[in-house]
Amino acid sequence: MFSRRSRRPTSPELAAAWECLDGGDVPGALRELRQAPSAPLGQVAVVVGRAAGAAGFDDLREAAKALAAHPDRVRPLYDYGYACVERGVSYLAIPALREALRLAPESSGMLRELVSAYEGEGRHQEAVDALLARESGLADWPDRYLLVFNAVLAGDLELARRQHARLPAPDDEMWLGARDRQNLVLERAGRAGAVSPLDRVDLRGWQYVMGGTVLGTLSPFGFEAGMTGRYAWMQDGHEQCLHGLLRLRSVLDAAEVRPRSVSLLPDRGSRILGLAAAEVLGLPAEPFEAGREDTVVIAYDLAGIARADGGEEVVGQLFHRVPGQVLHEHASCWTDPPAVAADSVTFLHQSVVAPWGERLLPGPDGGVETGEPDARPEAEIAAEIVAADPKPEGGDGETPPDPVEALTDFVTGVRGTWLRGDRARLRSSGPVGSSRFM
Repeated sequence: MFSRRSRRPTSPELAAAWECLDGGDVPGALRELRQAPSAPLGQVAVVVGRAAGAAGFDDLREAAKALAAHPDRVRPLYDYGYACVERGVSYLAIPALREALRLAPESSGMLRELVSAYEGEGRHQEAVDALLARESGLADWPDRYLLVFNAVLAGDLELARRQHARLPAPDDEMWLGARDRQNLVLERAGRAGAVSPLDRVDLRGWQYVMGGTVLGTLSPFGFEAGMTGRYAWMQDGHEQCLHGLLRLRSVLDAAEVRPRSVSLLPDRGSRILGLAAAEVLGLPAEPFEAGREDTVVIAYDLAGIARADGGEEVVGQLFHRVPGQVLHEHASCWTDPPAVAADSVTFLHQSVVAPWGERLLPGPDGGVETGEPDARPEAEIAAEIVAADPKPEGGDGETPPDPVEALTDFVTGVRGTWLRGDRARLRSSGPVGSSRFM
């Protein structure tokens, strides 16, 4: 409830968010709103409208205002849900769109927007359930396609294959690329399923099925505590860089891929790692050119490249592969994936500090302080990587063993489907969940 005098929420679910807004903390308010999924929509909309106004999101502010005035009408519910999805807060959209669909159960547009919101939150099983509940009225494109898409990401390959078999060729050419990608996903699933369990903890298997990415290493920490092979915060080191490059070499050998060069992307981190990769792989290093064939393109962090000046153009050139080109990303963010999916990744993280970045170091008083970045020449740092001890971290003893033979056996089994298709962005963590930190 809200006080008539102040419009401040008095319900405990929303009071914390309102207090964050009093202090100018919009992200904090949104985090608090995530904890109140069952609060009355009209009351939530008042808080969301205030947050949207503070953030300068006029479309969401107006939509929230309309919903607060008429929380039982379809149009305000839909407009608010749509604005939430567009502004990246799909979790706020879901209750409104569910109610809108309840009021207008025959609306395909309402159903699709709800599915989009579920996808934005990685709630793929709920998207599947919503589509199956209206299966008799589904259009093949996009509805049945979306059912297959979400069934894969929910880990239900049997349902995905059954529904995929019912999909005719699309009449509209805008869906041709999606159809081709879905065909490849299910083909990869067939190959991966023969050599990997594809269960709820098979991170390597599902990364490959979803995006064609071979995951070189699993985090040795927190597997049983919910990380299932991913890192949360990672302070990288020369040893991990070398370990990843050696795993890359094993992947190339197992896949029988024979590159003739290493391509250096323009950012400092990728150049350092690329120079080290050239030594490890015994190949010449050359500046990146989009059309070069039979080369390994080395990226330290594709998301970091995209944020640099001119980086988006470079990353965009990697979307469509050329023959024999392999894109290797060392540190890949799984909570905010890069614009393209790499063919090979050393590890998945939520946040990473590069070995040459501003690292956390023990301070003289026993605390922790931030050190200066390593400004030495790139070739000098690369030489230290090559000379490092590649022995992997011991971990906490709870992570299943991941010897290089497990990796190469997997690659041998799937190599017929590797390096095919485009590198479409992987927007979901898929069936293997991991704990994440706000």
